[in-house]
Amino acid sequence: MKILKLSKRTKLVRKKKIISIIIFPGSNCDRDLMIAVEKNLGIKPDLIWHQTRNIKKTDLIFLPGGFSYGDYLRAGIIATKSPAISEVIRLSKKGIPVVGICNGFQILTECNLLEGALLKNSAQLFKCEDVFLKVVSKNKFTSGYKKDEVISYPIAHSQGNYFVDDQKLKELEDNEQIIFKYTSKEGLINDSFNPNGSKNNIAGIVNKKKNVLGLMPHPERATDSFSSKDGKIFFKSIYEML
Repeated sequence: MKILKLSKRTKLVRKKKIISIIIFPGSNCDRDLMIAVEKNLGIKPDLIWHQTRNIKKTDLIFLPGGFSYGDYLRAGIIATKSPAISEVIRLSKKGIPVVGICNGFQILTECNLLEGALLKNSAQLFKCEDVFLKVVSKNKFTSGYKKDEVISYPIAHSQGNYFVDDQKLKELEDNEQIIFKYTSKEGLINDSFNPNGSKNNIAGIVNKKKNVLGLMPHPERATDSFSSKDGKIFFKSIYEML
């Protein structure tokens, strides 16, 4: 039997990864996300229109921020009826990582890939500002951060008030599914540093399998020289998990 030997000059090349961004009527952060993925991961993402019925191959899916379908009825609910979301659900159950940012987080709760719901901000106002977040639990999405590290991303939403009942909240805590919480610059977590009324200052969670992440703040808007640049570490973590 012949044994094939690799030449010393042969190099192992990392297999090209595919990242998909689902676009809905009313999405307005898809371009920000596309640029952040290209700049920080060196990957040109596939832009998937919401009517796509078959996503043949992907290694990770993003649901961007915006106002899908104008946020009619309630934020994210109409988007769940799109054919592409059926594919997102199917692929997530096969273990494909999914990240929903802002409106994407709302969609993930509405299609039951994540627990809870996103309600109107407690002050009934649209909030657009930089906020501090504490990384309260680490997983593959946040591998580049230290546990309890305080970082800064911007928010831009009017329905970011995360709600879950007490029983589900305990499950989220017990399973370490709460990833980000709103905090002070020094890491204090209380109502004073809660921009939207979210229960227990929750800003981002994962599912039980920990392959689906939803967060209201925008890491893709924290990767430039005029920002905190903390989002660059988020995308580095994404790269490492692919």
